[in-house]
Amino acid sequence: MVVVARPVWAGNLSFGLVSLPVGLYTATDSHTIHFHQLQRGTSDRIRNRRVNERTGDEVELDDIVKGYDAGGEYVLVEPNELDEIAPGRSRSLEITGFVDLDEVAPIFFDKTYYLGPRGSEYGKVYSLLEQALAKAGKAGIATFVMRQHEYPVALKAENGLLTLHTLHWADEIRDAKKEIDTLPAKTKVSEKELQMAEQLIETLSMTWDPDEFHDTFQAKVAALIDAKKAGDTVEKAEEPAEPTGAVDLMEALRASVERAGGSKATGGKATASGETAAAKKPAAKKRIRSTPKEELRGMSKADLYKKAATANLPGRSNMTREDLVKALSRA
Repeated sequence: MVVVARPVWAGNLSFGLVSLPVGLYTATDSHTIHFHQLQRGTSDRIRNRRVNERTGDEVELDDIVKGYDAGGEYVLVEPNELDEIAPGRSRSLEITGFVDLDEVAPIFFDKTYYLGPRGSEYGKVYSLLEQALAKAGKAGIATFVMRQHEYPVALKAENGLLTLHTLHWADEIRDAKKEIDTLPAKTKVSEKELQMAEQLIETLSMTWDPDEFHDTFQAKVAALIDAKKAGDTVEKAEEPAEPTGAVDLMEALRASVERAGGSKATGGKATASGETAAAKKPAAKKRIRSTPKEELRGMSKADLYKKAATANLPGRSNMTREDLVKALSRA
């Protein structure tokens, strides 16, 4: 049986005198692994309850109202009263105007929803608005109320359908200069440093493909759970990179460009003689014995762990990155 998704909001989208009944659908999923809270040493779940702080008695949800602290007394507000004062009774999405897509800075965007027509008979109006927005390269700006909150939104045409992006209000955007007291003043950099940084950016340029990126942390959480179930140990996370000082900035940039260029040039492809770059490397055991400590420090923890596994170093799964460097330099 096909399960049809239900809209999280339904109402009328209007622009000018044109009105279109629409439904709002969640566009994204979270694949975060969720944990229950347990009391240490037991399998007892910890539950959150709604409790009257004066009597200690649990209170049913239907018996709870909202109260605003007016200084010494509470002003009580029923949930239906909030719905009654909401603009258009929370069922109206009226386009105020249209702006160029690049006028709305990325910091304003919050959450994305799909917008669909509430019936096949409204397909033509829906398609007309989608095609017009796509051709104009503009987004419709509006406000609407959902779940007793009002949101500014941007209506966009994307891949043949309409999407709605909730936005932050202007006064919700924090001033970076007030939040970060370590922001540098206008700093003078040399022309060589700037050119090298631009070269590094160009060398690392790529085509955006979201399918190439995966939530590796959640995969490691799942692996941790599986390992603990089996009584095994798990490789510890790689230590963060050492900060780059101003003195060795140029050298770090130059080494980065060479490393990025080399990986792009080889990339595991076959050479003219038919051998791959990996196949032409010396045997792993020989490299381990001849690798200087300075070179080891430049390797990632994952690479260090592979070398440790090849050398069959005992206790490697519990070693930090520095421990691996020291152990491999002695191997």
